Amino acid sequence: MHSYATTPYYHVGRASDLTGKDRVLYRFFEIVPGALAWGTLIGAALLSWLVPVAAAYVIIAFDLYWLLKTVYLSIHLRHNWKRIKENMSRDWGALIADKRYDHLFHLIILPYYKESYETIAFSLNALLACHYDKKKILVVLAAEERAGTEAQVLAEKARENFAEKFGGFVVTIHPKDIPGDMPGKGSNITYAAEEARTRLLDEKAIDYKDVIVSAFDIDTVAYPGYFQCLTWHFLEAKDPFKVSFQPVPVYNNNIWQAPSFSRVVAVSGTFWQMVQQERPEKLATFSSHAVSFKALYEAGYWQRNMVSEDSRIFWNLFLANDGDYSVVPIAFPVSMDANLAKGNIETLKNVYKQNRRWGWGAENIPYILMGFVKNKNIPLKKKIHLSFVQLEGFWSLATNPLIIFLLGWLPVLLGGAVFNNTVLAYNLPVITRNLMILAMCGLILSSVIGIQLLPPRPKGISRWTTVVMVIQWILVPITIMIFGAFPALEAQTRLMIGKYLGFWVTPKYISTK
Repeated sequence: MHSYATTPYYHVGRASDLTGKDRVLYRFFEIVPGALAWGTLIGAALLSWLVPVAAAYVIIAFDLYWLLKTVYLSIHLRHNWKRIKENMSRDWGALIADKRYDHLFHLIILPYYKESYETIAFSLNALLACHYDKKKILVVLAAEERAGTEAQVLAEKARENFAEKFGGFVVTIHPKDIPGDMPGKGSNITYAAEEARTRLLDEKAIDYKDVIVSAFDIDTVAYPGYFQCLTWHFLEAKDPFKVSFQPVPVYNNNIWQAPSFSRVVAVSGTFWQMVQQERPEKLATFSSHAVSFKALYEAGYWQRNMVSEDSRIFWNLFLANDGDYSVVPIAFPVSMDANLAKGNIETLKNVYKQNRRWGWGAENIPYILMGFVKNKNIPLKKKIHLSFVQLEGFWSLATNPLIIFLLGWLPVLLGGAVFNNTVLAYNLPVITRNLMILAMCGLILSSVIGIQLLPPRPKGISRWTTVVMVIQWILVPITIMIFGAFPALEAQTRLMIGKYLGFWVTPKYISTK
């Protein structure tokens, strides 16, 4: 293991895992994100009440900043979409043909809870359709004991139908009573990875350096060229044991069946990941990602005691390697499910809960800050830069939509009669509206790219739905608040007051429409 990986701070999940001064310091860092968010919102209200003229100018300046930021992000979105199209059309088989790669294995971990056999089989069939030697693909189907015997029956059914088609196939049952384990994906895939090490890699005498691990969700569908593309990037990496590999998550398996608000949130999430791919210095692993088994094993696998294991593994490896670790964006998609339940109300609840879980990624901030305090080998400049990037990102998520679409009116509402009789008070709503209209023009680009991301329209789905797919983008001002700012603010507030979240499994529903 790396030296830092043996410290008591390395796999800490929350302040209560520590003692003494370290616990107090970590608890302080847990308070920081929520304090920044609420301080901004309360400060905006107080400024609008006490100094409305200053508040009005601040809001205008902020709206102008948002407009420029929208243009900046739109440019990155366009660039990444261009790269995705190029990568999707590229013959990766020909590109790796001249390289020695027959020693490389892909270990795919598919954790599941109570999903249906159809969902499991769909992902496994997608692996079989990939343009890669199936004998070099090792599959771990990771069930949960707490899901009951039915989940284990489905695992055995999958093994019977698929095991002989891959180079290795094991079923793992994550026990429900392992001390220190939080129920969720992180503890499950960590248990599955260690089982795979002994039951697959060691039995087959496969060198850990020759294994690329893909941590998928059970609904993750790999496109045919994905593993060839991933292999090329692994071989091209300067040091493949000091990087993780991040595809673009596209939530379109069931996009035609999902309601409009769920589609907008799903595609918006994809767009954000596309933008981040063009800013690799700000990129951490998210959802489905890949990493060398050697690096993963030396780091002690994913954390078993937290929710955001997908991004935390990057920070684990970053600290273990004294800051000499990064993410390689591969600009190649994998597809997953958009949120869909039996009815719109249930779907709405699930979309909120899923985004609250993603917003709970703020739990990485105290871990990062604590790690930067304890690890003296990381350059100070890098510590400051990354601390700012992470704090600004979660602060923006929780506050910016509210400032733009709600708090911009506060000087008029709270400024009193003296302020409301000024020219500035009269023009503030007009200026704000016009700047937001200009910023929302970026939705045209979003709708165009969103349409191109769609899979073929299934039979039984009206052509009118395609038109709705364009019109639905007018929902963005609403969805960015309800499913962006509010769940992020709730997550940061819970972290601030110590009311910690557990792992919430997104239910998978298969529409019969």
